[in-house]
Amino acid sequence: MMGSMDIKIGFADSPRELVITTDTSQEEVAQQVAEALNNDAATLQLTNDKGVRYLVRARQIAYVELGTTTQRFVGFAGA
Repeated sequence: MMGSMDIKIGFADSPRELVITTDTSQEEVAQQVAEALNNDAATLQLTNDKGVRYLVRARQIAYVELGTTTQRFVGFAGA
């Protein structure tokens, strides 16, 4: 059983959102987002639960929604 969290990023000039599922803690992601948003030249770097890295320009970010951590079951436990 592992915990994961969805991060939803909205962009300033786009109706589309980017959703990333990560195993990183909510506090750690919040700190990374705050650091990126405090510097317009910065990029926000996040890695999803499959090891894919996302780089987002901080000045393009309209909002970031940090979801709650959910428990993910391996196998057929939830079937």
